[in-house]
Amino acid sequence: MARVSQEHLEARRRQIIQGAARCFARDGFHGTSMQDIFKETGLSAGAVYRYFPGKEAIIAALANEVLSAVRGAFDDALAAPRPAWPDEIIVEAMRRVDDDLLFPSALVLQVWSETFRDARLAGILHGAMMGMADAWGKLVASYQERGLMRADVPPAHVARVLLACAQGFLVQRALLGPLEVEVLSDGLRGLMSMERERPQGPGDERGDERSEGPAAR
Repeated sequence: MARVSQEHLEARRRQIIQGAARCFARDGFHGTSMQDIFKETGLSAGAVYRYFPGKEAIIAALANEVLSAVRGAFDDALAAPRPAWPDEIIVEAMRRVDDDLLFPSALVLQVWSETFRDARLAGILHGAMMGMADAWGKLVASYQERGLMRADVPPAHVARVLLACAQGFLVQRALLGPLEVEVLSDGLRGLMSMERERPQGPGDERGDERSEGPAAR
């Protein structure tokens, strides 16, 4: 009997994950049965159980797929000779999720809410989020070393806000409908272009003088 290729195994696994994602987005995790997943994917019970022992394992795999795509964009940015700008990194991460995973937006909120009852899923998400925050922190530190960002702000704090931007964008998509990633990119670039006015002191007639802001591109 011919051996099944790794490519075939991975394609079948993705078929199950994406079929289950459609079911979960449509009917919710608890409203979806394994029978629903068999029907949606067109696969037998044996074929599905070969890859996943139950719904919880599929949910965990879904979370890992999304987080791996996002983390991959961060890792590539860290490895690049030129530090990518925050808007470039976040947009690249969102595009990878869109292009490679094809998951309904509503699924993001369902996965997050499920962490309150599933300790294993909560652990996966917590570990991945802390890993991404660490990656962002390293990038922020590199910006500061190059004089691209003010040095009196803790990198970990900037990292958390950047992660919140990505999370908030996903929430808006789920709640408000389609939203192009360029909206996120434009918004971040707009914020990054701001400069803070220096407080005007006695005898200072240069009211338009600015302190150092984010480096302009």
